[in-house]
Amino acid sequence: MPADAGGADPVMVLKRFLAKASQTATPYELTGCRRSGGSFPVEITVAPLKAQQDHCYTLILRDITLRKRAEEALLAAEAQDLKTRQLESALKELQQTQLQLVHSEKMSSLGQLVAGVAHEINNPINFIYGNLNYVEEYTRDLMDLVTCYQTEVASPTPAIRAKAKAVDVAYLLKDLPKILTSMQGGAERITEIVKSLRDFSHAGSADLKRVNLHQGLDSTLTILTGRLKARGDRPAIEVIRQYGDLPQVECYPGQLNQVFMNILTNAIDALEEQVAKMGGDAANPQIRLTTTLLADDDQQPAATDRIQIQIADNGIGIPDHVKDRIDGAVFYHESRGQGHRAGYGDQLSNRGRAAPGSTPVPLSPGQRHLLCD
Repeated sequence: MPADAGGADPVMVLKRFLAKASQTATPYELTGCRRSGGSFPVEITVAPLKAQQDHCYTLILRDITLRKRAEEALLAAEAQDLKTRQLESALKELQQTQLQLVHSEKMSSLGQLVAGVAHEINNPINFIYGNLNYVEEYTRDLMDLVTCYQTEVASPTPAIRAKAKAVDVAYLLKDLPKILTSMQGGAERITEIVKSLRDFSHAGSADLKRVNLHQGLDSTLTILTGRLKARGDRPAIEVIRQYGDLPQVECYPGQLNQVFMNILTNAIDALEEQVAKMGGDAANPQIRLTTTLLADDDQQPAATDRIQIQIADNGIGIPDHVKDRIDGAVFYHESRGQGHRAGYGDQLSNRGRAAPGSTPVPLSPGQRHLLCD
């Protein structure tokens, strides 16, 4: 370096550098030049020679090419590992989004299908149900007319007596009101089922809505009525409702009702397995539904935004190996004779969307909880 370069003497610059380096004992990394013209990394450590005069130093030079290569390889491996983790995370999010989109599309299509079927059933049943009162009234008038004929006409013709005997008028007058009552009950039952189907499907449930959770639970139970009745050696399953005073909840009702359907179906399957093991006489199958408005320690129940839905049964319970996987995004448990049981995660794979803040918590055997924020 020329003496006037940068206005500093190169010798003085080197002396200050050596003095500072010897005091701190900090290795410095520089670039060395080979005679062949190439360069290589060098680590320099400076130490003063106390036995000699001032400004005498020992310089230890190390060729750190291999170390630099190892560091570069390590950094490249770490970068690759980070990139791999990022790709795995992105793939998982993509799969989760894909599952959610597919599920949302299925739920939307299913909701539209169920709502359409319910609508088609609702039109004719309304016609039947609306005319049953007139049929009952007209039938009563005809029965009164027949009774009046029997009273006023003491000696009917042989043809009338033969016809009355053939059709058994006395039995008709006794049984016809019972038939009308049965028809009335059947029409009311179909109307109730149609209403439950429409509530369960919630046409347009792809949007957030404020709904009554008890109505969703009841409509789901109505659809499952056939499975709750006595079947073979299994007695009827008793449903115990312990509903709290809940406000309306903003959620995706169609998807949340599907969660209720899955949990209740699993509970019925567990009860049927329990009855098969214990026998019909020893079993008393029950499903208990409990809803609670949770309150924090410093809040009143009315001020909280957390709801607990507990669905408990006295069946065989959830095995430990199933508990660990039941919250998976795609999980189905196959039980002998019962087909596939859906897990919670297939409906709540993205809890913020399927049911905001909902967390399924498998507890001790026979208990299934759902916490909603």
